[in-house]
Amino acid sequence: MSPREDDHSRSVQVRPFAAGSAIASPTEEAEARSFDQAPFDRMLDWSARPGGDLIISGERAGPTRRLAGLVALRQARSAWSPSGLVLALQEERAHGLFFLLVPVLLACGIALWIGAAQNPVFWLGWLSLPLMGAAFHLRQKCAMRAAAACMAAGLILAGFGLAALEDARTTTVVLDSAVTTRIEGVVERREAAGEDRWRYTVRLRQTAHPHLLRPPTRITLLVRGQATPFDPGMIIAGRARLSPPSGPALPGMTDFTLAAYYDGIGATGFALGLPQRLRDRVGHPGGPDSGDDLHETWLQRAKIAVFDLRSRIGDRIRSLVPGDAGAFSAAIVTDERRAISPDTVEALRLAGLSHIVAISGLNMALAAGICFVGLRRLLALAPVIAQRWPIKKIAAGGALLLVTAYYLISGFGVSAERAYLMMAVMLLAIFVDRPSVSVHTVALSAILVMAIAPSALMGPSFQMSFAATGALVAVYTRAQRRRAPQMGRQPRRPGLLWLVATAGRFAWVLLLEAFMTSLIGGLSTTIYSAGHFHQITTYGLAANLASMPLISFVVMPAALIGMLAMPLGLDGPVFSLMGVAVDMVIAIATHVASWGGIAATGQPPALFLPLASLGLTCLVLLRTQLKLIGLPVLAAALALAGLARVMPPPDLLISEDGTLAAVLSDKEAMISRAHAPEFLYRQWQNAYRITTTRPAEEVTDNSRTSAAEARRDHRGGARPREKDKPSAKPRVKEVLTHDQLTSMKAQLSHWLQRSDGRHFSCLRGKACLIRTSDGVRIVLLEDARYVGSACDSADLVIARRSRMQACRSGAVLITGDHLRRLGAVTLKFGGSADRKAWSMTAAMPVETEQLRPWQIHRTYAWTTRSFDNHLPDHLRRLINGNGG
Repeated sequence: MSPREDDHSRSVQVRPFAAGSAIASPTEEAEARSFDQAPFDRMLDWSARPGGDLIISGERAGPTRRLAGLVALRQARSAWSPSGLVLALQEERAHGLFFLLVPVLLACGIALWIGAAQNPVFWLGWLSLPLMGAAFHLRQKCAMRAAAACMAAGLILAGFGLAALEDARTTTVVLDSAVTTRIEGVVERREAAGEDRWRYTVRLRQTAHPHLLRPPTRITLLVRGQATPFDPGMIIAGRARLSPPSGPALPGMTDFTLAAYYDGIGATGFALGLPQRLRDRVGHPGGPDSGDDLHETWLQRAKIAVFDLRSRIGDRIRSLVPGDAGAFSAAIVTDERRAISPDTVEALRLAGLSHIVAISGLNMALAAGICFVGLRRLLALAPVIAQRWPIKKIAAGGALLLVTAYYLISGFGVSAERAYLMMAVMLLAIFVDRPSVSVHTVALSAILVMAIAPSALMGPSFQMSFAATGALVAVYTRAQRRRAPQMGRQPRRPGLLWLVATAGRFAWVLLLEAFMTSLIGGLSTTIYSAGHFHQITTYGLAANLASMPLISFVVMPAALIGMLAMPLGLDGPVFSLMGVAVDMVIAIATHVASWGGIAATGQPPALFLPLASLGLTCLVLLRTQLKLIGLPVLAAALALAGLARVMPPPDLLISEDGTLAAVLSDKEAMISRAHAPEFLYRQWQNAYRITTTRPAEEVTDNSRTSAAEARRDHRGGARPREKDKPSAKPRVKEVLTHDQLTSMKAQLSHWLQRSDGRHFSCLRGKACLIRTSDGVRIVLLEDARYVGSACDSADLVIARRSRMQACRSGAVLITGDHLRRLGAVTLKFGGSADRKAWSMTAAMPVETEQLRPWQIHRTYAWTTRSFDNHLPDHLRRLINGNGG
């Protein structure tokens, strides 16, 4: 051995090559043993010999010795020197870096497929097989870098294939436009949505009056004023108003149709009156159309039975615990959240405690942890069992059965499915003597979730859950590595002093861990909250610190004990105790919400989430100094978001149904209604950081169309019109005379001239109008008979019921058919009323070939029974930036 090598050996003490040394902690040893035999553990082998040092990764040594040797060599070198970087890469590879990169590469492929401008060709996914075969061949030839490149490309294309396969097996038909029809279908599940209000998932059997040419397979139906709900499996019929699932609130925002499409929901709506119950249960004799029951598979009937059990459990809990506490308690157990009052939901949102209500990783981990620890402690009390049987594995099996039952009664939600898979992987790791808490377990869970439901990757629930879980596990494992060398048996102090010291140390550790858990979880999910919802909770840390002890030590244990005692009828006192603790959590949320804990961040650019996710992934998955690469990547993402905030916002926002428009001016919004829809307008507020909202004001209409209307308004208008009654048939509006149209044109011109641009002026039942500071005259019509008058008076006309496609006067006309095709739109006027300076941005692609399967329903025309992509030339020019 050369003097240089000898000095180096003494400085780093090559003695750590032995297993169990101080350099390789017990956590490191376990992790190395777990993932050393992965098929591709040597794929990322950057073979180099810096300074003639020993290449540990090439030795026939055990995983612990190899990892410990790499740690020793890396610590002896400069962190950012070429040799230090090579050793860091080898250490990452020895720790299973390739396995950790598998879900990242799959996610890239899925995101590229779903976010593609048009449908990718299906056979691209099959190219992953030859690429992976080439990677194996190149690995045998020791061409490691080429093998790694082929394997990375193969995994990305495998993500393509997973997304394409899910799309191929999804046959959801999405309703093309809003319609009122008579429906008949089977209730698959129900959920309380408030007092005497129920939301059902119904599988349609037929429609009538009118008969839908493209009926959706499943719908969600809200029924009001129903004291006794329908049970799952019942066949019901009645009139309903159905609409397609909501698209993006603005261009670039979350498309809710994507999640509904892959969930099998083709329409949402509400019942007009109480539906009629045709038959109690599917498969029971009697009732009409009994032959149709042959189409009910055993899986569908099993799901109906599970949903029925879930509904009965929720009803039982709400009957034992009244008010919001009962609805909150039922939501924790069954994931039925719609029964919670809007005020409580808003308080939980403002306080950053909404994650408690949803069955997610927190709830599943607490349930599994309580069962695992409790069952293991109970078995340990019997020495005969503890010495002869593996009580740790028995406890893990019991916890696995519990979380499986928890998942079944949770309604198979996306968050519950993801949490269940993650906990199942962790518990199964105990059966094979592997560490249950590691980033590799989180990676395996992500792979399983993406393999089952690739589209879930694009939802905020998936991203926030795995971001929080991965960050917590990474910090936990690193803390364990740092703590391992100092771990030893502490000298026991006798008597009361030892008891006080132990209790104080336990309380301090509990408080510190609760603080760190809330802080890390909050910070890791902030980027996704800003990216998807354009807001962050400023006081979520305080609310979580105050409520987590109640959730962890009272609410979840009571929920577990109550479910076990429910078959015996002894669950009343337990759920009552749970209700008291939940009331305290709601009080905490209400108090924290009064501080005003939501801050709007604005809509970030499209690259923000990919860059921020890449930076967070580096910080979570890497263990050496290479993880610091994630910091400049995160800084670049934040810089992009900051740059987007200084960019000028659009001048006009229009909702996809054409019922709401907003003119923006310096964080002020002039809206076209007295009260905007809360869910939609909140997204607008957060996206453009709107601080002041000016509602529309009603003005006097001097152009009375009849003497009867004038007499009615003089009396106060208290008597409802016949057409407003639900039971009355819609009345065809009379054709307007030339004088009436001329009078309306004069009225519009008059109020447009008087408009100060500070609010919309509305003529009741006819139109709302405004003249902006740029001089643009905008009219939003409610009565489509006045389209011609509006076109002659304004520069921009929004008429959602108009049959006209364009204005003869040259004004820009946007109809409901146009918005159904384009989705929500934004316009920039360029500081001028000249239409050549205008530009429009649409939420949906313009060309038909660019529409994805969950968007194609927007082009269906029921009159011609075909998909029609026609758009007027003036709108195409606006979207292309060539003016109207």
